[in-house]
Amino acid sequence: GYGRRRRGHRQAMLHGMVAYRRNRQPGGMYFFTLTLQDRGSDLLTRHISALGASIRETRRRHPFDTVAMVVLPDHLHALWQLPGNEIDYSTRWRLIKSGFTRRLRDGGVSLPTRGTDERALWARRFWEHTIRDEQDLLRHVDYIHGNPVKHGWVERMEDWPWSSFHRYQSAACSGRS
Repeated sequence: GYGRRRRGHRQAMLHGMVAYRRNRQPGGMYFFTLTLQDRGSDLLTRHISALGASIRETRRRHPFDTVAMVVLPDHLHALWQLPGNEIDYSTRWRLIKSGFTRRLRDGGVSLPTRGTDERALWARRFWEHTIRDEQDLLRHVDYIHGNPVKHGWVERMEDWPWSSFHRYQSAACSGRS
């Protein structure tokens, strides 16, 4: 019961392990940040087509809508809407990360490892935030689109090629919302 879980949680904390608990809301909208282990790497943008293929393959198998997204050289931010009663975004990210890693490895890209055989391309964990309301949504879309400017990659959002900002700009210009 509950007591066992609490003791296990305390034991994990005592041993220096953080017990991560993710918020899962059926059909929820979530903001994510995923990073490469090497924060000085440019593999995400250098191999953007492999990342795109991994995202498309995962979306075919486990649908989700990308509300907003930006890919920078060493990290990405995404805002997803999961369908209906779906709550499993972790599997989707695991498939995207492993698919990207596999595509790079199969393409002859040398990848770092942890220990014996585990690939160390991605940081092990990712950041997730459940979108609470319309204001929270708009704030996160703005954050995503402004991220290349924030990090000094470009001076204007529209100059960064790997961003959903262009989709938003195109919709605004054509009168769609």
